[in-house]
Amino acid sequence: MITKRCVSILFILALGWASGCHRLPGKPSEEDRWVAPSEVANFDQLFRQNCAGCHGSDGRLGAARPLNDPLYLNLIGSEDLRQVIREGVPSTTMPAFGQKFGGPLTDAQVDLLADQIRSGWGKPEEFKDVKLPPYSQTEALANGAGPGEAQRGAGVYTTYCSQCHGTDGRGSQAPGSIVDPNFLKLVSDQSLRTTVIVGRRDIAEPDCGSNLTTHPLSAQEVSDVVAWMAAQRLGPVASERAQNTIPSPSEIKTAIAVDRSTTGETRHVR
Repeated sequence: MITKRCVSILFILALGWASGCHRLPGKPSEEDRWVAPSEVANFDQLFRQNCAGCHGSDGRLGAARPLNDPLYLNLIGSEDLRQVIREGVPSTTMPAFGQKFGGPLTDAQVDLLADQIRSGWGKPEEFKDVKLPPYSQTEALANGAGPGEAQRGAGVYTTYCSQCHGTDGRGSQAPGSIVDPNFLKLVSDQSLRTTVIVGRRDIAEPDCGSNLTTHPLSAQEVSDVVAWMAAQRLGPVASERAQNTIPSPSEIKTAIAVDRSTTGETRHVR
């Protein structure tokens, strides 16, 4: 009888120990368990680990372009956003994150980031009636715009940009120079185009339709002013030589003034 009681007690103790083992001290909860990097499927974790360092903890106020910007997200297409995340932007500080391009993220993780960025921060209902120039030069050409021309872009710069960035683009302390070769080496033509179109709210850079006394920039004007800025990407010595063929905005103004004084006519640089 005593033996049966002992067995019963041991059985009950063993059963209680087995049922309570998941509460043993030091055992991690499901949320705390280690997950292989390729299996992470949480947007907040993926963004914090891969994006926040440059774009800010909530997609704003980082060194790089804000991603928590509805205007930008309504300019860039879904596939373009995936491509930038997956493949990066060569010769800039934006690395590739897709595994096929040397990064740490699977295709599913890239899709998750792109989809959640757009759905969480895009606010498409606010931009139903907003018409923006095409995101890329390729799209602009497909829609009938011509290639960007630096000489024509100098005139566009004078009209739309010189009030803030200075006569020759060298700016002041704020805003700074947009023709500094060191800056231009860090950004792509597409990055310049994006900034011209949607601005950067975090540094008080207006978009192409704000604070204008004339019409918003057309697709052609965007391409032209980007071509002018890209032409300044040459080195210091080479850029001085280039000024002989690509006039600066101040040189254009001087030429117009001379032309008017000698002919008595009013002409407009287009």
